[in-house]
Amino acid sequence: MLVRLAAERLVRRARQFAKWLVPGIRVKRYVALVFLGVFLVALGAVLLADAVSVGILRVLYGVVWVASWVSGGQPWGLVATGAVLVAGGLYCVFLGVRATVRSVAALFLPRGDHRLAELMVQRRALGRGPRIVALGGGTGLSTLLRGLKRYGVSVTAVVTVFDDGGSSGRLRRELGILPPGDINDCLVALAEAEPVMARLFQYRFDRGDLAGHSFGNLFLASMTGVAGDLVSAVRLASRVLAIRGQVLPATTDNIVLCAEFLDGSRVEGESAIPAARKAIRRVYLKPPNARPVREVLEAIAHADLILLGPGSLYTSVLPNLLVSGVAEAVRRARAPVVHVVNVMTQPGETDGYRASDHVRAVLEHAGPVVRAALVNTQMPRNELLLARYRAEGAVPVEPDLDRIRLMGVEAFGFHLVSEAELVRHDPVRLAEAVLEALDRLAGARHRVGRVSVVNP
Repeated sequence: MLVRLAAERLVRRARQFAKWLVPGIRVKRYVALVFLGVFLVALGAVLLADAVSVGILRVLYGVVWVASWVSGGQPWGLVATGAVLVAGGLYCVFLGVRATVRSVAALFLPRGDHRLAELMVQRRALGRGPRIVALGGGTGLSTLLRGLKRYGVSVTAVVTVFDDGGSSGRLRRELGILPPGDINDCLVALAEAEPVMARLFQYRFDRGDLAGHSFGNLFLASMTGVAGDLVSAVRLASRVLAIRGQVLPATTDNIVLCAEFLDGSRVEGESAIPAARKAIRRVYLKPPNARPVREVLEAIAHADLILLGPGSLYTSVLPNLLVSGVAEAVRRARAPVVHVVNVMTQPGETDGYRASDHVRAVLEHAGPVVRAALVNTQMPRNELLLARYRAEGAVPVEPDLDRIRLMGVEAFGFHLVSEAELVRHDPVRLAEAVLEALDRLAGARHRVGRVSVVNP
């Protein structure tokens, strides 16, 4: 059977070729001319190669004769001449390779930048490191990304897009686009571009009609109009900033985040939820059938670790899990899921919440998705900062690890606080704690080494 099929295929191709030999189509003469040209080129190349080889041999014979004459016929003359030629040849190769590498590097790096080897080491490390998916938003997620960027991990940030306040809210209302603010923060956090480029994306106008807008938000809004959708705009911005990892919106649907409070009342709009200053029973989306971005589900399915938070619990972390299919994908994932608990309560969202209350809220909204919780056990000591937070209604989150374990969730305690200007997670400590949790949950095969930072 196979022989017959092969024979039939051969006959068909022979017939197709024979059509080119039909008289009158004026092809055969030109094919013959091409063959004549190829023959002449080959013949000339052979003659030239023969002449060149004869000339080179004559030069080599001359070098050998001179070396022999200088040394009086002694063998050391030929040895010395050979060593000099080898050294000269190697030096020429070195100069050529170095010039080639510099020429190629100049296409990708700014003038005077000598980071090529460092960037190659980082890229190689990214290919070998574990794949981490982090779901969240706001400053909490960008803080986590700045820490993880220092390590050889492949990071995918899944960002909430339900903000309706500030610059993002204005762009959403005036242009009908998804809010770009949290995405811009995450892009800058993962950026490898020159520091001036990262500062440019964070620059915020302070006068005129653009007052309050950041350049990054306006850039993403413009690219959304050019590219047609936010996902494509983020990809283009990722190239501009040369980010280490990828940033994805949880959905591209225009959805409103809503909340139901313990007293039965409800509000619509992300910014209205904490402003109500009421105890939250649940948050939900309107309409409820927000479609997830396909790459988000793929990243979750192939992840080695999934992180929930840090960030505003009800307005940044949980909304990602409310997008259709995301919570289900997290539950089906082979990777362990770790909830990174905030270090401070948030007025209007988590007033009086302990660490276990944060975990409980995740379980109530998304089901049994959390395998472990990462909790700060270091109480802040800066009394001036704490007094400022208390005046706003925020206090450190109580690390009740035992209560978390009674819920069937592993609890890891670490010293994670930074008290530089605000009380928040320290990026480096948090990243190290995340990798330590991954080692405990998934085994030593995911251990990674520190990668030097190009642009801290």
